Amino acid sequence: MKLPPESRWLIGLFLFIFTPTQVVGQKKPGAPKTVRELQTAIETVLKETGTPAVGVALVHGDSLVWVAGLGRTNLQTNAKATEKTMFRIGSVSKMFVSLAILKLQEEGRVNLKDKVRDRVPEIEFTNPWEKTAPILVEHLLEHTTGWDDLHLTEYALNDPKTTLKQGLDYHPHSRISRWMPGTRMAYCNAGPPVAAYIIEKITGQKFEDYIQEHFFNPMGMENMTYFASEKYRQRGATLYIDNKPQPYWNIIMRPSGSINASPEDMARMLRFFINRGRVDALQLIHEASLKRMETPSTSTGAKAGLEYGYGLANYSVPHKGFVYRSHSGGVNGGLTDFAYLPTHRLGYAVMINSGDGNALSRIATLIRDFQTSHLKADSIRRNRAVHSPGVALSGYYRLINPRIQSSYYSERIISVKHIWNTNNFVFIGGVWGGSPETHMAINDTQYVSKETGKISLVQVNDPLAGEVVHLGSQVLMPVSALIVFGQLFLSIGWLIYLLGSLVFGTIWFIRYWRGRAFSKTSISLGLWPFVASLHFLVAQIVVMIGSTDVFELMGKVSVVSVSLMLLSIGFALTSTWAIINVIIKRNAKINRTIYWQLAILSALHFLVTCYLLSYGQIGVQTWS
Repeated sequence: MKLPPESRWLIGLFLFIFTPTQVVGQKKPGAPKTVRELQTAIETVLKETGTPAVGVALVHGDSLVWVAGLGRTNLQTNAKATEKTMFRIGSVSKMFVSLAILKLQEEGRVNLKDKVRDRVPEIEFTNPWEKTAPILVEHLLEHTTGWDDLHLTEYALNDPKTTLKQGLDYHPHSRISRWMPGTRMAYCNAGPPVAAYIIEKITGQKFEDYIQEHFFNPMGMENMTYFASEKYRQRGATLYIDNKPQPYWNIIMRPSGSINASPEDMARMLRFFINRGRVDALQLIHEASLKRMETPSTSTGAKAGLEYGYGLANYSVPHKGFVYRSHSGGVNGGLTDFAYLPTHRLGYAVMINSGDGNALSRIATLIRDFQTSHLKADSIRRNRAVHSPGVALSGYYRLINPRIQSSYYSERIISVKHIWNTNNFVFIGGVWGGSPETHMAINDTQYVSKETGKISLVQVNDPLAGEVVHLGSQVLMPVSALIVFGQLFLSIGWLIYLLGSLVFGTIWFIRYWRGRAFSKTSISLGLWPFVASLHFLVAQIVVMIGSTDVFELMGKVSVVSVSLMLLSIGFALTSTWAIINVIIKRNAKINRTIYWQLAILSALHFLVTCYLLSYGQIGVQTWS
C-alpha cells in the first residue's frame, strides 16, 4: 500500500523555497557484473543508509539467479535476514486483486466492463456522472474512478478483526468521483478493495481464502499471508522508521496492501509473471489476461495510444532503453519494489524493513543495471520517423489529477511543469530547472520516449478541462505564465514577510517588555499580523509533531489534530481582523513605511486565508 503524505497545513509552500531543485550527482560506479559484486554493492547501500535488512529475489526464466536476505531483521536481537524472512510488500498486494478478477473473467463470472453499481449496490460511492459515465470494474483496478485516496481516518483504523465489508462501510466519504470516471488516473487505495468485495460476492469465499486457494497454494507460496500469522511472528522482519520499531499495521483495506512475503515467495511470484501465468504444467491464467493487466486502457490518454502508465495494478517503469512492468509498495517502515521484463523473461523483487525510499531506489537501480547490462534494448518504434507537430505544446502546465485532494492546494502551485518544443522534440522540466525529459513527436498528438521508443506523452481533450496532455500517469492542463509565477512570487513574498514579522515582532515584544513606550495604534496594527504569523508557525510545529505518528496523531481525534484545526481557525480569524484593522486605521498617525509594511503583510495573510478556505484547509479536521 502506498501511503499518502500526512495532511500538512501549507507545509508544501515551504518546500519549494527550502528544498534544493538540483542535486549534484556523485560519480557512479559501473554496473555490477556478478551476483557477488551486486551483493557487495547492496550491502554498501545498507550500511550507508542505515537500512537494517533487505530481501532480494532475482529470476531469469525458470532459473533462480539469486534469492537471499541480507542484514538484520531486528536491531535489538541482531537476527539475520534469510531467504525465508518475511517482509511486508504493501501495494504489490494489489496485483492479486487484478489476477483474481481476470481469472473470474476467463471463467465468465465477471467482466471488466461490468458496472460496479450493478455488481455491488450496497457499497456506497458517489459518481455525479453515473448515468453517462458509470464506474466499471476495470476503473477500480486502473485507478480511473476519480476517487480521492483513502482518508487518514481509514488508514488509522488498526483493527485485525475488521471484515472487508466493514472496512468499506467505515468511511465511504473518500469514494467521490472528482472528475468523469475513465478519463484520468489517480492512485487510490479504495478501488481494489471494492473489486475484492465483488470477488467475495461472486465466489462466496473470503477474498483472502480465494487468493490462498487459487494463487498462493498453486504457486507454492508457503509463507505468503495477509495476516500477522504465526509464521510471520516467527520470521517477520521488524519494520523501522529512523531506527524506531513500528507496530504491526492491520490495514482495514487488506486487498490493497497487507501481504507479508519472503524472498522465496517473491521469486515464485516473479516466475509466474515471467512464464506468462504458468506454474510448472499448470496454466493459472491465460497470457492474454496478463497482457491486459499490463496494458493501460481506460483513461483518455490510454485510449489515445499512451503506452506508459498504470494497467490493472501494473505500472510501466522505464530504465534506460527498457520498460519494466512493475508495482511498488510501502507500509510504515517497509518498502518493496517488484518488477519484470516480459520480453527478456527476467525480473526482481526487493523488500526492505525501512522507510528509506532512497535506499530502495539505489538497490533497485543496481539490480536493473545488473540485469540489463548484457541485454539489447527493446527497439519498439526506436526507428519510427519523427514528425514536426502541428500544435505547439510550449508553455506551463498544472497537474489536474491529484492523488490526495487535501494536499492539492500546495501541489497545484509547486508541481508546475514547463514544456517547450524544439522542432520535433518536446522537453519537459520543472519551473525551477533540473534535467528535462525528452520526447519525440511521431504525429500531431503522440510523442515517444527518446530512450524506449514507446508512446510516453499524448495530447487529448478532457471532457472537463479541455485540451490537456497525459504524461505517463499525470494529466496536465495548460496555465498562463502570469498565474504560475504570480502565485509563486506571492507565496515567496508572503513567507518572507511572515518570517520577518516573527523576527521583528519578537524584537518589538522584548523592547515593550523592557519598558519601551509604543502608541496604542502601533501596538494594534502590529499585534494582529504578528499573532497570525505565530499561529502559522505553531501550526507547522504541530504538523511536524503529528508526522511522527501520523495515523494516531492526525488520523484520529487527538491533542495534535484538534490543535491543528484550532490553529488554522485562529490564523484565519487573526488574519481577517488584521486587514480590517489596517483599513480602519489607514489615516492613523504612524510612520508610513511601517504602516505599509504591516498593510502588505496583513493583505498577504488575508489572501492566503481565502486560498486555504477555498481548499478546505481552514478548520481542517484531519481525522474526518
